[in-house]
Formats: sequence, C-alpha cells, structure tokens
Amino acid sequence: MRYFPASLPALLRSYIAHRDLISRLVGREISLRFQGSMLGVGWAFLLPLLTAAVYTFIFSAVFQSRWGGSDNHFDFAFMLLIGMAVHSIFAEAVGRAPQLVFGNPSYVTKVIFPLEVLPVVTVLAALTNALIMLSIVIIGQALLKGVLHWTIIFIPVIILPYLVFVTAGVMLFAAIGVFMRDLSQIVGLLVTVTFFLTPIFYPLQSVPPRFQFVMRLNPLTAMVEQTRTVTIFGGLPDFLSLFLYSLCALLSLAIAFWIFQRMRPGFADVL
Repeated sequence: MRYFPASLPALLRSYIAHRDLISRLVGREISLRFQGSMLGVGWAFLLPLLTAAVYTFIFSAVFQSRWGGSDNHFDFAFMLLIGMAVHSIFAEAVGRAPQLVFGNPSYVTKVIFPLEVLPVVTVLAALTNALIMLSIVIIGQALLKGVLHWTIIFIPVIILPYLVFVTAGVMLFAAIGVFMRDLSQIVGLLVTVTFFLTPIFYPLQSVPPRFQFVMRLNPLTAMVEQTRTVTIFGGLPDFLSLFLYSLCALLSLAIAFWIFQRMRPGFADVL
C-alpha cells in the first residue's frame, strides 16, 4: 500500500511544488463557469448586484429593517454584499466538497495526481466571486458615498485564515463523500443553516443577547464582522481574535489533511 504523508508541512510542500497546476486548475474552473454564456464574466458582477437589490428591497423596504438606525438603502446593500461575499466562499466550496473526489474518478484510478490540491483549487475558485462582490462594495462606497477607508488593506489578513478554515472543511467532506454518498444532502442543509445563522442580512447586535454567544461560535460570524469593520467603518481588525482564529484554522486543516490522507488509499477501491 502506498504511503501518503499526512503532516501540515507535507501539505504545504505539495502546494508549493504544484503551484503551477493549482493555478491552471483555478483558471479552468473560472473559465468553465462562464463559458458559452452571453455575458461571460459580466454575470459575476450582475448576479450579486441583482441578489443584493432583491434582498435589500425585501428586508429594508418590505420588512422595514434598518442597519444601525440608518435609512440609507445603500448602507444596507453594502452590509449585505459583504456578508454574501464571505458566505459565498463557504457555500460554493463546501457545497461542492462531497463530489470533489467522487466526481473525478480519473484523478484517483488512472493517473498519479496530487488529490490534496483539489480542495484548495475549489476554495480559490470560490474566492474569485467573493473578491468581485467586495470590489463592488469598495467602488460603490467611493462613488456613492465618497468614502474609501485605508483599512481595506487588512482584508487579505482577515480572509486568509478563513480560506484555511474553509479548505479544511472541503478536504474533510471530500474524503468522507467518497464513502458516504448522501453527504451532499447534509452539506446542503449545513450551507443553508449557516446562511441564516450568520449575520448577513441583519446586524449581530439585533440578535437577543442570550443567543449572541451561540452566533459567535459560528466561524463565519467573526469573518463577516471583521470584514465589515475594515471595509465599511474604517476600523482596525481585532488582531488577537484573528491570531486565535488562524491557530484554530491551521489545527482544523492539519486534522482534515490527516483524515484525508488516511482515507485516501481506499478511494480507488470505492471508485
């Protein structure tokens, strides 16, 4: 039986060694997404704008929701877009995870392929849409409100540990999905639950105090709040919180990679 190294340094070495492959696969994922469509990459800008417009109308106009007492619909739309951007990385990447290995049997059975790069390729492809949504917020604030906070330079510092966490989740579900075919249904439910339990279209402060602690246990909550802080309010991120989050994300990735590599020898037997 072939031995697959399962340590975090081994994973990092694999990513560095296969960086060109990762880049090509991410490019292919993005190009296939818009291939054959009339608007092409324009959909990446149009869809989040239309979605934000619908949610903004429903919650701010129909339900009369207010964000921090502001009656400005643009404020609501910007807050919503940031929440959607952060959640979209998790939703797209984790949502595809159960079929990631199972849906690519040729990578497992016919060629020598570094399967461990598939989760990070999926996450980086999902990141593209999120960056487009964040750019819409930044440009919108500059054009409509005349505001451009210098603290946006901290967005990568916030997003990077979040990407590590999501990669860990994708890797874990990708490995389990080979053996558990109905995992897609569970993951689909998880994505839906996290959408409503993350402060995307409502502020965290509006949640009753007795439930706020539970909301903060959601690993997406901190990322949404911190991204809004540096993008909308011009505040500095909570570096201590980010440091602790980064440690937890690395630990999660180490555990997920260990499980992935231990289950990997059985992939070919199932596929």
